[in-house]
Amino acid sequence: MTPNYTNIHNRFKINGVYLNREGLFQLGFNGIKEGDDYEKDMGLFILDWIDENETIQLMTSGTTGIPKLITLQKQAMVNSAIATADFFNLRPGDKALHCLPTKYIAGKMMLIRAIIIGLELDIVAPSSHIEIVPSKKYDFTAIVPMQAQASFSVLNQFKKIIIGGAKLDLALVEKLSACSADIYETYGMTETITHIAAKKIGVDRFKVLPHIKISKDERGCLIIQAPNITDEIIVTNDLVEIYNDIEFQWFGRYDNVINSGGIKYIPEQIEAKLAVKLKHRFFIAGMPDSVLGQKIVLFIEAEKFPVEAAFFDILEKFERPKETYFLPKFIEKNNKIRRFEMVKNQLLSF
Repeated sequence: MTPNYTNIHNRFKINGVYLNREGLFQLGFNGIKEGDDYEKDMGLFILDWIDENETIQLMTSGTTGIPKLITLQKQAMVNSAIATADFFNLRPGDKALHCLPTKYIAGKMMLIRAIIIGLELDIVAPSSHIEIVPSKKYDFTAIVPMQAQASFSVLNQFKKIIIGGAKLDLALVEKLSACSADIYETYGMTETITHIAAKKIGVDRFKVLPHIKISKDERGCLIIQAPNITDEIIVTNDLVEIYNDIEFQWFGRYDNVINSGGIKYIPEQIEAKLAVKLKHRFFIAGMPDSVLGQKIVLFIEAEKFPVEAAFFDILEKFERPKETYFLPKFIEKNNKIRRFEMVKNQLLSF
């Protein structure tokens, strides 16, 4: 029987302390009144979670379009937590670490999983470098790629790690492959209450969680049906190949596609090739061109340095950027690089 959103598992702990509804209220209240910013965000969410309302409102990150305020059913969030537990074989009493901002859906869901499944949850301040006791071992955590890169030295203290929020580049995947932990890349968005699919790093195909149906539209973009989470059919801008009822491969964003000389290029596929050579953050984009329609260009977050033609030998002839631009700092919002804003700014600077 699926737990109700009002349930609090009797094995649930935060920082070693068993908490019931009254204890959760006190934790939330104290976080708002006396805590650091991340504790205030957590406190606000806790009080929202245990109030009498059946829904919670939050902003999307803009994955499927313009960021907007949406309403999520608390029971749907519970259903998502249960699906994650089933997929990753999480059990009551498992030890988990919460190191994400509770301001966003991924951080909210770490709390809900603990409350509903009965995890023993330790909470630390969100940071690129995860600060944990060297001798402590955990069964599960959720992190973002920046944390995976900066906190590589502590990742072997976990049995299972899920990484979401941004695509993992090949260089980071290769580095993470040396870890003893089972590490998964996830696919999802706020509208689907975090991930609806996951894959082990180094594997091409995502596998969907229980009760998720997938298909494609005429553009080749993923369509998601998640009846336990939302009544809406979610049409994404993610270009995919679907292999069967539970597996798909992600190629890139439809709205990033570059049409150069009548041929369509997916920037994310070019970026994957360059990732083994470039240590700085970068992205591929299209800019207007009088001959090609669009030309492929490269943006690098760094002080300007020489880029020889041989640097692009790893790319096919027509994948090679016609121009390279250097920016001291990329524009970001909600931990996502705003590539179109930077392309627009570059065009305005001409």
